[in-house]
Amino acid sequence: MAQVLTFGELMLRLSPPGHERILQTPRFDACFGGGEANVAVGLARLGVPAAFATRLPANPLGDAAMGELARQGVDTRFVARGGSRIGIYYCEKGASQRASKVVYDRAGSAIAEAGPGDFDWDRALAGVSWFHFTGITPALSDSCAALCLEAAKAAKRLGATVSCDLNYRKNLWSPAKAGEVMRGLMPCVDLLIGNEEDAEKVFGIRAEGSDVSGGQLSQAGYARVAERLVAEFGLKAVAITLRKSRSASDNGWAGMLYEGGAAHFSREYELHIVDRVGGGDSFAAGLIASRLWGKGPDEAIAFAVAASAIKHSIEGDFNLATKEEIEALAKGDGSGRVQR
Repeated sequence: MAQVLTFGELMLRLSPPGHERILQTPRFDACFGGGEANVAVGLARLGVPAAFATRLPANPLGDAAMGELARQGVDTRFVARGGSRIGIYYCEKGASQRASKVVYDRAGSAIAEAGPGDFDWDRALAGVSWFHFTGITPALSDSCAALCLEAAKAAKRLGATVSCDLNYRKNLWSPAKAGEVMRGLMPCVDLLIGNEEDAEKVFGIRAEGSDVSGGQLSQAGYARVAERLVAEFGLKAVAITLRKSRSASDNGWAGMLYEGGAAHFSREYELHIVDRVGGGDSFAAGLIASRLWGKGPDEAIAFAVAASAIKHSIEGDFNLATKEEIEALAKGDGSGRVQR
């Protein structure tokens, strides 16, 4: 039985080799990924029983996606089959001062066309103690937004904790539309997760004393952002990842968990990035796992940030780090020395 259920879109990811530009050479490396699927994989690899609900076409690509989820230990019983296509995204990894770029080809995907009746939420959530979704899924279509609300309400009714990663994507919807839809979902949410810009883009709540583009982030400013979010939406906790973007290759990386009226900050890591996609999802998985294990806020934020720090060194969407590796880093072993 799954302990956590996540709901969203699983996509085919196509990336040029290394740091090449799109179609610099006529070859793409293929893998699967997507926000909530990445969280489910991260949890499963940490030993937390996790299931993923989505809709995939009944064709060889859908079959391959199902097989990859199963290979990573994710429960696929609640994957609906239907629709004509799987969503695709092209990921061009940046380097130095050249930013990474993502091109979506996901309009009309199987999950975007899903609707009421495709999922039996009472069955999928039976025995589940935690439900997770992101702001990406309701951005896909009005029907996906309705499904998110339907699932979140069912989770609350059945006593599960509900977490949401805002994950604002400007290529999917406008700040105004995001704010309208996400405000409607917030009454169901216990833990809200976001990056350093999400609260401003979605809810108009800006961190004072910070310049995201310039890599200057104020801890006090983000504590006040979390305080305002808790007050406005009645949340139990807010977690924010804090990325200092020095370049596409080198970032400062930390996080904050605001709970019980207090802000808990992790240490800051200096990252030399291999692949940053999925970094926020690995943070969410680490945080959810930590809370399910009963870790307090300081330990939980330390583990979540360490998990996502390691993910930045791993190619692809999924975090393939082990619990032991993450715990060692969280305790201070970040030397990178060869393990023999």
